[in-house]
Amino acid sequence: MPETEAGSGSPSSAPEPVADDVWEKFVQDTERDIRASAPKEPSARARMVTERLRQQEARGELPPGWRTGPAWQEMDGRAARRRRRWAIVGVPLAVAVAVVAIRPSLIPGEPFGTSSTTASSPEGPAASPLPAETAAPTAPPSMAAPETPTLTRPFAGSPAERWADGEAGITPPKATPVGSLSKGQVEQALQQTRKLLVDANLDPATLRGERPETALGVIEPRQKELLDLLTTALRKPDKDHDPLWMFSRFDPDEVRLAGDVVKTRGRMTFKAGEHASVVVHADYTFVYPLVREGSTEVARTIIRRVVDVELSDPAKYQVTPGKIAVLRYDQEIGNSACDVYDGYLHPQFDSAPPTGAPPTGPTTDPYDRSKDLDVDRAQECGTVSRT
Repeated sequence: MPETEAGSGSPSSAPEPVADDVWEKFVQDTERDIRASAPKEPSARARMVTERLRQQEARGELPPGWRTGPAWQEMDGRAARRRRRWAIVGVPLAVAVAVVAIRPSLIPGEPFGTSSTTASSPEGPAASPLPAETAAPTAPPSMAAPETPTLTRPFAGSPAERWADGEAGITPPKATPVGSLSKGQVEQALQQTRKLLVDANLDPATLRGERPETALGVIEPRQKELLDLLTTALRKPDKDHDPLWMFSRFDPDEVRLAGDVVKTRGRMTFKAGEHASVVVHADYTFVYPLVREGSTEVARTIIRRVVDVELSDPAKYQVTPGKIAVLRYDQEIGNSACDVYDGYLHPQFDSAPPTGAPPTGPTTDPYDRSKDLDVDRAQECGTVSRT
């Protein structure tokens, strides 16, 4: 019989000796199984390594899933689907606004443009920006004085007027080593998460309904079920395959950005995972000012997204180096038509009749970031208290 490896246990905890005939049958059975499954006879060293790994696994010296990968891989994306929740969607409170018809060519800026600068406003001084969010706030933002958003001040009357512009609001924390992962590997996980968020929620091509190649490209290819679901959702959206679960998209034939800025606020944190990994938690709210062609009326859609991703040590798990596995994706959407599954967000304008199904859920504040998104919350389509 083989000897026990040094340091694997004390005499008091050593297993009972195995009879020679039992051990011989075990070896024979093992070698027969290897011959049946392998394309050719393994070497004596291969059998020795196989047996050593088998013994280490029996003693609990190997991490769970060492053969195939972390639990997300074995579930093939089912965890992410189980955690998905419908958005709380609604319409804004009625506010009287004056609508002036003008030629589309007079609307400033490009539809879903790429610039991250904010135009100076002739209507008033720019609000002082808020410091970056480093922890969950203790209460929702205070109510601002009622103001009608305009093309020059699309965030007027909104707490988002003091938020960061676009990508500037997604700043990963400083990376540090986590478990067996180096500082560089943790930094890679943070930057890949940032790429996912930016391409899914801020990229002009994504916003006008194009395929978010960068976002899809950072996801672990072994999450085939998740990637297949998202691909189907982008190609042929329906109630069970909705791209809005992860991507922000507007119908370019219906609306365009009012200006060239999307406001962003949130935070990103990381911790050690269970599979020789780092888990990144991202919680961000995006505010989109929108206008219809031929109109100066501005409506805002607000989306809060929570995403948890994991990057495992490729030296210990069968994973694709540098790719992130999505553990959870959740969202809460304010001011978009209820129960419409065409793959686009449909903001409600005060001057237009309501679209979609009537809201049945509670009234919520889409700017309230003081509470976590409860994965077990009600899924009814509700209303928002402000936009």
